[in-house]
Amino acid sequence: MTIETDRRSWEELRELAATGDREGLDAAIGAMEPDEAVRAILRLEPEDQQALLTTLSPPEAADLIEDAPDEQAADLIEQLAPQDAAAIVTEMQSDEQADLIADLGSTEADAILGELQPEVATEVRAMADYDDDVAGGLMITEYLAVGEDVTVGATLDQLVTNAEDSDDHFSRYVYVLSGFGRLVGVAAASELAAAPRSKRMADVMVAPLFTGATTDLDELRDFFEAHPIAAVPVVDQRARLLGVTRRTAVLDAIAKRTEREMLRMRGIVGGDEVRSLPTRTRSRRRLSWLSINIVLNVIAASVIALYIDTLDQVIALAVFLPIISDMSGASGNQAVAVSMRELSIGLVKPYEVARVWLKEISVGLINGVALGVLIGLVATLWDGNPWLGVVVGVTLALNTLIAVSVGGTVPLMLKRFGVDPAVASGPILTTVTDICGFFLALSFASLLLVQLT
Repeated sequence: MTIETDRRSWEELRELAATGDREGLDAAIGAMEPDEAVRAILRLEPEDQQALLTTLSPPEAADLIEDAPDEQAADLIEQLAPQDAAAIVTEMQSDEQADLIADLGSTEADAILGELQPEVATEVRAMADYDDDVAGGLMITEYLAVGEDVTVGATLDQLVTNAEDSDDHFSRYVYVLSGFGRLVGVAAASELAAAPRSKRMADVMVAPLFTGATTDLDELRDFFEAHPIAAVPVVDQRARLLGVTRRTAVLDAIAKRTEREMLRMRGIVGGDEVRSLPTRTRSRRRLSWLSINIVLNVIAASVIALYIDTLDQVIALAVFLPIISDMSGASGNQAVAVSMRELSIGLVKPYEVARVWLKEISVGLINGVALGVLIGLVATLWDGNPWLGVVVGVTLALNTLIAVSVGGTVPLMLKRFGVDPAVASGPILTTVTDICGFFLALSFASLLLVQLT
């Protein structure tokens, strides 16, 4: 899509909203890909966004809000009058409702909840209290639960009715409850279709697998790896059914967490950043990281100050110090990225530091020697002094070993002690590789000062 085409798309939406053409606006949004529609509305001015959302039919507006990034979705809803926002929230899936309400300020959230049906508002409040990365925060309430004495035929009829009423209903399984509302069984819809319609659900159900509302994302991932099912029911301490957490929701949450961690590793903290956020917010988030890096760079630079006399006499070494630092850091960042990914998908546990270190040190040894020889040859050819090549090459080789050791193991150790490895691994790696690289290069140069001058 060209810039001009992109511009026409959001200008068309603005004009349709300005004229109150709901039918035309619904059709225009429906013809767009979800990301295209979101990009178009985020390009509009706030008053045009408000006009667009209130002109759209609530179901179309709800789809648009669900496709937007979380913070932008909250910003869009906050612009609306409570009754308009409530009409849109009502059309959203239960987990999306809870996430949206949790992202709003308390005043805006209370105003919108006050416009919802009381039972819906109560349910949304309860779900919004859960963290995003636990079963309660990922579950939906659009499922079918029936009593033990309900017939298979009546259950199948209800599944059809639910499917006709809404696309959001989860229909893979039917959950069976006792007279006290406790989860006692589950039946796959595909198997119900082959069962006699007159049979009771108690006769066709199987014992359910289930989880608690506070089960975290890593435990949910492990659960779905062990059990080939599409969803797990979430129960309270009395075994009463609260909702259903789907496998796809867990996979999506893991992907989002990994993305957030990679952003934090690059200095984007405090949530997902997009350029439609206020400039001051984006600046504040980035400065919180950059300010720390100033301190860490001063620490690394102090090592150079200790060897200023050596550097004055071997000025050629100054050319290669940034290369040593950058190449070692690149090797370390590769190790950090692998450890972060393996932690996210459960391939390693925080206590497996020794195993990870041995794996990294073997790669670091090969790459360190290869890079050391290469940079050593470059230094020798550039300066004409083979001793400079020895200093630079050996330093890069050793510092690469240090970098992959730190990069591979630090995320695990931080995770084990409850520190966010995505935020802390980068600064630790940068500081260690810079200090060690500068120290090794200048120490070797001091020892070989006669040969280098």
